[in-house]
Amino acid sequence: MDIQIDYAAIGRRIARRRRFLGLKQAEVCEKAGLNDKYLSNIERAVSIPSIETLLRIARALDTSPEEFLTDAEVSPALQDKRQAIERRLKNFDSSQLDLTDDFTRWVKDRKYEE
Repeated sequence: MDIQIDYAAIGRRIARRRRFLGLKQAEVCEKAGLNDKYLSNIERAVSIPSIETLLRIARALDTSPEEFLTDAEVSPALQDKRQAIERRLKNFDSSQLDLTDDFTRWVKDRKYEE
């Protein structure tokens, strides 16, 4: 299977998230421990980031690398909601996670009237 990676799209997604957060490239570079110009090169698809670099950038932009790698266009507001829920789930015990899993399955399977 031949996988084509669209580095230009990855760069656009990183830039979109950075701008949504109101951050300058230099600020993200500082948070991620990157060279000042490297992020610019990634956003313009001049440089290809390593997995480690993508993880550092994602952490600096308070998101997951999945946001940069997938074709799914997720609005920054929706991504923020997902991250807020994910942060709350980190402190749940096993029974709370089971209940949450049941509830989310119920919500997903529910038929909504429009």
